[in-house]
Amino acid sequence: MSAARQLPRVAVVHDLGSATPGDILAAAHRLCRPVFVADFEGARRGMDRGALSQYGEVVDVTGAGPERRSALVREAGVDGVVTFSEYQLAETSRLAADLQLPCHSTALIPVLIDKLVQRRILDEAGVETVKIAVIGADPQAALARVGAPAVIKPRIGAGSLHTVRVDTPEDFLSVCAALPEGWEFVAEELLEGDPGVAGPFWGDYVSVESVHTPAGSRQVCVTGKFALAEPFRETGMLLPATLDEETAEAVLALDAAAARALGIRYGITHTEIKLTAQGPRIIEVNGRLGGYVPEILRRATGVNLVRAALEVALGREPAVPATRYRDVTYQYFLSPPPLAGRIREVSGADELRTLPGVRTVELDAEPGRFVDYRDGTQSHLGVVYGSAPDHATLQTIAKSIAKTFRPGFDVTTGTRA
Repeated sequence: MSAARQLPRVAVVHDLGSATPGDILAAAHRLCRPVFVADFEGARRGMDRGALSQYGEVVDVTGAGPERRSALVREAGVDGVVTFSEYQLAETSRLAADLQLPCHSTALIPVLIDKLVQRRILDEAGVETVKIAVIGADPQAALARVGAPAVIKPRIGAGSLHTVRVDTPEDFLSVCAALPEGWEFVAEELLEGDPGVAGPFWGDYVSVESVHTPAGSRQVCVTGKFALAEPFRETGMLLPATLDEETAEAVLALDAAAARALGIRYGITHTEIKLTAQGPRIIEVNGRLGGYVPEILRRATGVNLVRAALEVALGREPAVPATRYRDVTYQYFLSPPPLAGRIREVSGADELRTLPGVRTVELDAEPGRFVDYRDGTQSHLGVVYGSAPDHATLQTIAKSIAKTFRPGFDVTTGTRA
């Protein structure tokens, strides 16, 4: 029997997420064989079966009901199940329960994906109290409970999709009247960031990446951020963060308290934390790897969280070494202005590749592409990957990137009021 056939098999429930098939295959080297489970009609981003099959075996569950999906995955003889997609957490948990494999319990899924449920548990545990209300058919009632300024966002969602800040009661009601159909929205009180905590140039929030097994939880790193683009679009991240030791310890303590309160025992979490004048505050705890985090962490420290997630899925205790940094590693997202329209032209892309410290430039900015800033972080036009000797140099590089990349647009609609 070949070594490949002796390896355990892990079902990867695939969809829009934070790890590419190539990253998953590389992370699985000599550990396991990934078996991609995919619904080619229900996926959030178009997937091609032929393209996916280049990375490993594919179990096609398109059109199958829950029982049939479980049967197909069981027939594949898998030893673990995992997802890197927010949208497949519930399905992955259901499959794991049917196959009696380690994963988030089905009872935990609402806690991880439902912002209202998560806020209530954190409040009851004394970890975090943030006013929140379902908007529903009576926006006035939600406004009375939360007040303004506030953030309006989908109750279940990711990537800042359809997330908007409102500063006055009039803005609140106007935005509510224009919310897209087919979604349930919540309003949360706005957590005001303090730009002095991480530094005026940098984002007023961070994330914490953690690994959880029944043996305990381990926090891997605090990931720094570039400043948000309007309204709440991520524009990139950096390692190490710019926090002082005391603030970093407070951030880690808050993350650990949230994980205990929510009852997380398996997998990877990505916790977003706001840096306020009153101390760190929870934005949300996500029950999977954060988007783009595996690449920057692996490049900065050698730690592979995709591999760690596969190990946890197999019931193993992953070895995650302490992080050490030689320089400042970054990803800079090429974010469009707050508009909706088609790309007319792109200039400056070649110049980006010549900037000091730039390693790779990935562009998704072909003329004719329709871009809508309300799609959140996924509306970005590309990513610049690189490193710098220190944070001051990175600040200079980031300013150069923003000045160099110059897309033009034919605007079809203006900014949302």
